[in-house]
Amino acid sequence: MTHRFTASYLQDSIELFRYYKSLADKAMAQVSDEQLLQTLDAESNSIAIIVRHLAGNMRSRWQGFPDADGEKPTRDRDAEFENPSVTRQALLSEWEVGWAHLFAALDPLTDADLSRETTIRGERHSVLQAINRQVAHYACHCGQIMLLAKHFAAANWQSLTVPRGQSRQFNQQVLSGELSQR
Repeated sequence: MTHRFTASYLQDSIELFRYYKSLADKAMAQVSDEQLLQTLDAESNSIAIIVRHLAGNMRSRWQGFPDADGEKPTRDRDAEFENPSVTRQALLSEWEVGWAHLFAALDPLTDADLSRETTIRGERHSVLQAINRQVAHYACHCGQIMLLAKHFAAANWQSLTVPRGQSRQFNQQVLSGELSQR
């Protein structure tokens, strides 16, 4: 992600959501269809379960945002954690729909909307608080996706950021102008 200076909290939040989505997309692209469904142990979630949970959360939180409560009565959160037997295509379609809800909800907002009130499970939040809550939630789960994908890809893993052992070279390229700053 190329860093862009902004004084807009909303624009920065949207860019952070896009960044975490991009990292998770690139991580999932590095694993097989079978590895999307694989867990580390009986108590762990697979990448597919995490994706289904995030997609369900996004559908619930962002449809009708900020006027509707962020926890819809139609959401079956428990089902998001059941072992999915889905194809990569179906899983990624669900993922994209979730993100589409998020961006459709945030794109028309302005920084003036940040102090508006919204609710999640009947609990009052400012729009700013609701966005912060979701940035943190999604970053956590995107990190889980990346960790699992890196584990499953093993020696075939392609770094999503600055590769291990290349920080000095990267910094020199930034300082020399070869790369824009992150």
